[in-house]
Amino acid sequence: MHEKLKFLATLCGNPAQGVLMRLNTVRLEMLSLLDGLGTMRAVAAALHMSPSAVSAQLAVLEAETHTELLRRTGRRVQLTAAGQVLARHARIILDQIKAAEADLQGLSGQPTGPVRLAAFSSAIRAVVIPLAARLREAHPRIDLEVAELDPQASHPALRRGDYDIIVTADFIDGSLPLHPDVHTIPLLTDAIVLVAPQSPAASDVPADLADFAEAAWSIDMPGTYLSNLVTSTCRQAGFEPIVAGRFASYELLLAHVEAGLSVSLLPELAVDRRYRVAARPLRRPLTRQVYAAVRSRSTLTAASQIVLDELRALSTTFAHDRVPIG
Repeated sequence: MHEKLKFLATLCGNPAQGVLMRLNTVRLEMLSLLDGLGTMRAVAAALHMSPSAVSAQLAVLEAETHTELLRRTGRRVQLTAAGQVLARHARIILDQIKAAEADLQGLSGQPTGPVRLAAFSSAIRAVVIPLAARLREAHPRIDLEVAELDPQASHPALRRGDYDIIVTADFIDGSLPLHPDVHTIPLLTDAIVLVAPQSPAASDVPADLADFAEAAWSIDMPGTYLSNLVTSTCRQAGFEPIVAGRFASYELLLAHVEAGLSVSLLPELAVDRRYRVAARPLRRPLTRQVYAAVRSRSTLTAASQIVLDELRALSTTFAHDRVPIG
């Protein structure tokens, strides 16, 4: 604790020396964005400023704190250890300001204000859209903004402050370690299933993937969660999938399977019952955990807390009511 106080004293100046500085929230936001986005150019685009203006403001922040926050190598910049610590404090400070503003707006007794939520596509259809409909009826002064975001992108977006809440899923291979700045809230368990064309011979017996080594496969775009899932799971079963199609939407993928052109692996949430496909559990079961996440050291607004509570309630209802596959 003593070392932390010494560090904060370094950031803000030493009052005994008459050098106490007040940190500027605009410049703190720039530092936080730089930590999340990685380049001056990206920060400038996000704030509709020029890169040189952003650089100048961050230089002022370094002067205010009497601390080297950035390490410059040619055109590249990296946050120093002190810069990373201040960026984490910046996110907490900015969230606290947002919470204070929301509390002032909500003095009428009804939670109010914007809440930004990002989720992957099948979670949006299953729980987020019903959540938005429920909020419109029960809490009309909460403005919920929903965005579709792949699980691989959601954690960085949350940490840099693009969203207040994310709904995402873990990576079955454990390749997505949690950051200490992120607090997770479990929502439901989602099984991975084999999706194949419907036929009179279709079976609901658990599928052995080795039986589909010669089949054509449809998967997501390279580098995405689903693409990595299909490739790694097929390799564990002893074969490289023969890719017949790559689709960025589950709807197109399911239509491709429905037409008898391919098979695929999908999380159960993603299997839209409107498509005539057969979904089978796997002989070696795979599941993923779907969860919400917020910034761990930040204060939620009253509106964000209500959104989170309703999200948990809806997820529990959905998990209880849905008919299992197989």
